[in-house]
Parts: sequence; C-alpha cells; structure tokens
Amino acid sequence: MRLLVLFLLAGWGARAQDMLVIKTLRPLVMKEASAAMKEAPVTVTASHSPRSAGGRHDFFSEGDYWWPNPVSADSPYIQKDGQTNPANFTAHRLAMIRFSRIMGALGSAYILTGDNKYVTQALRHARAWFVDTATMMDPDLQYAQAIKGRATGRGIGIIDTIQLMEVVQGLEAMEGSTAMDRVLLARIREWFSRYLQWLTTHPYGKEEMNAANNHGTCWVMQVAAFSRFTGDTALMEFCRQRFKTVLLPRQMAADGSFPQELRRTKPYGYSLFNLDAMTTICQLLSGPGDDLWNFTTPDGRSMKKGIEFLYPYIADKGKWPFAQDVMYWDQWPVAQPALVFGAEAFGRKDWLDTWKRLDHQPENAEVIRNLAVRHPLIWLDRRTEAAPGVAMARSSSARDLPK
Repeated sequence: MRLLVLFLLAGWGARAQDMLVIKTLRPLVMKEASAAMKEAPVTVTASHSPRSAGGRHDFFSEGDYWWPNPVSADSPYIQKDGQTNPANFTAHRLAMIRFSRIMGALGSAYILTGDNKYVTQALRHARAWFVDTATMMDPDLQYAQAIKGRATGRGIGIIDTIQLMEVVQGLEAMEGSTAMDRVLLARIREWFSRYLQWLTTHPYGKEEMNAANNHGTCWVMQVAAFSRFTGDTALMEFCRQRFKTVLLPRQMAADGSFPQELRRTKPYGYSLFNLDAMTTICQLLSGPGDDLWNFTTPDGRSMKKGIEFLYPYIADKGKWPFAQDVMYWDQWPVAQPALVFGAEAFGRKDWLDTWKRLDHQPENAEVIRNLAVRHPLIWLDRRTEAAPGVAMARSSSARDLPK
C-alpha cells in the first residue's frame, strides 16, 4: 500500500498539497469502501413508477420543481421554481447515485491499497448496470425529468447521468488491475458509446447541449468524461472547443460570475454547481497540448477568474452579496471539487486549506445529488488524451459531431 501511494505521489510531482489530499481522504475512503464491499447491485429494474412512459429497463425521474395543481389533482403539474416536490419518483436517481458512490469509493480504495477485491466488487455492480440483460439500464434518457400531464421526458433530464461520471472514472482507476475483466470492460465501453451516440444525436441531447446555463455545462462535462472513457478523441476535441467558444464566453461574466445562475431562486448553490462542472471539464480535458485551465478568452474570462470570484464566498458564505437560496441555503458549501482541482492546477494552498475543512461526506440528499465529484482521488492528475488501454481509432469522419 505504501509503495503504491508513493508511486502515485511521484506521478503527481510529490507536492505537499497532494499528500494533504490523500491524508484528508484516506480514512473516509477506507470506511466508505468497506461498506461498499457489502452492497449488492441495485439498478433501475428494481423499481418502477406507474407514471413512467418507459419500460422496465428505462431510467425514469420527474422534474424537481413541479407540483400537483391544487385546483384539480388530475390537472397537469404546475411549477414552483427552486422548490423540490418530495412526492416525485426518485428511486432510479437514488439508485444511480448509490452506484456512483460505491464505484467512486472502490476506485479510490484501489488507488490507496492496490487490493484487487475492490475491483472484483466494482465489476459486479458495473455488470449489473450495463451488461446483464436482466438488470441493465437502456443507454438513453428518454424518460428523465418527466412532468405529469406535460411531458413523458425532457432534455434537461440528461443532467441526471452526471452520476455516471465517477463510475467511469473509477473503472479507469482500476483498469491496470490484474483482476480487471477486459471483455467485460469492453462491453461497458460499448454501452457508453451507445449512450454517447444518443446524447449527440437525439433532440433531447442537442437541446441540452445548447442550454445556456449549467445544463449546457453538464452536457459537455458528461460527454467529455464518457468520450474519454470510450476513446472518442474527436468528441473530446469537440468538448474542448465548446468550452472555449461557448461555455466560457457565454456563461461567465467579466468578473468571473455566472449571471444565468445568479438570477435563479438558488443563486449560491447553482453558482457552485456550475463552477464545479466547469472545473471538472478542465480536469478531464486538459493536456500538454491544450491546457483549458489556463485558457483565457480575448476579453479575459478564464477558469481561474471563475474560482477567484466564488472562493471568498466559499471560505465565508456570510459575505455572499446576492439573495439567499430558497432551499438548502444552510447546507452549502461542502468540499467543492472546484477547490481541490483548482488548487492542483494553480498551486493555491488557501483553496486547498478551505477544501480540507469543509464537509467531505454531506448527508443532505439534495447536496449529494448536486455533488457529482465526491472522490477526488480518482480524478487527480488526469493529464492524458484518453483512458489508458483504449484504441484511439475514432474521428469526426466516423460519426458526425453534434451541431
């Protein structure tokens, strides 16, 4: 175990901040991984909602801010922006979050110990979700964030699968293990290739890609993670260019804030969420030939400026000059990945110190749902073109890129 950790530190430059990350996370990771070793797979086939227009293998969720009309129970739902309806169907979303947390914990524990038992358990869960015909989820999201009486599914539901990012990151972290089943891993990659095809061609996917707020950011973030996992270098490059030409210039103001998020009923939480997503894109796609961390638009917008804008309000929320969130104001911030990723990219000890003292294992369900990066160890130092061992054969000529 000690040799593996030292090897990892050597790969990270043996910097003090990286040792601090490991020291901070080790006891939490090992406790979580120990619990994950006892968990059996639970996929979308374990539950079903009578309001779903899909089948047994289809992921289903409902729009968070939509409620029954008090005038008539049979009428279409009405919107209460920022206020989550506790009666909505959430079983599939919770199962996917559980899956994500299990895979992140197992991947992190493998990094720390090199013990193949974590790989074997992770593959058990991944097989159930992506390969086993009795329990697998279909590779699309046609019935996510439905609204009773209005829509059987919507493009914005695609944000629900941000939970799958730590699944692929965990698998990448364990790929070098002698316990890795290469045939199974190839079939899992096939599932994600099919999902990427849907994300980039279906009207829901295109709609989400063009969203002007955090939904557009999360489309790029997910596609970046999944295309890296599958080795789709053309799609990775598409995401890099989208970050440079669309996300930064259209979502970030000159001062580093996100106006689209600040005008919402939960401006603080949404700003944190969008910052985390943008920094995760940088973490996934930056390399020696194209460093998104240090990319700056002609008028001066950059990822560093975005973190610098929000950091004072993460370090001391009492300084927040805008409206408080209508829900979950007291639960934020937690150990935001933007801080640990940004500290690594820019060598900012103050950002890392703040990250260290914040809550690394929040219990609030809404916070957990909006914290897709919960296991930084499987994300750090991702400065490669794509996942190890993946053939780089794809190009834009093999499949049209989204427009």
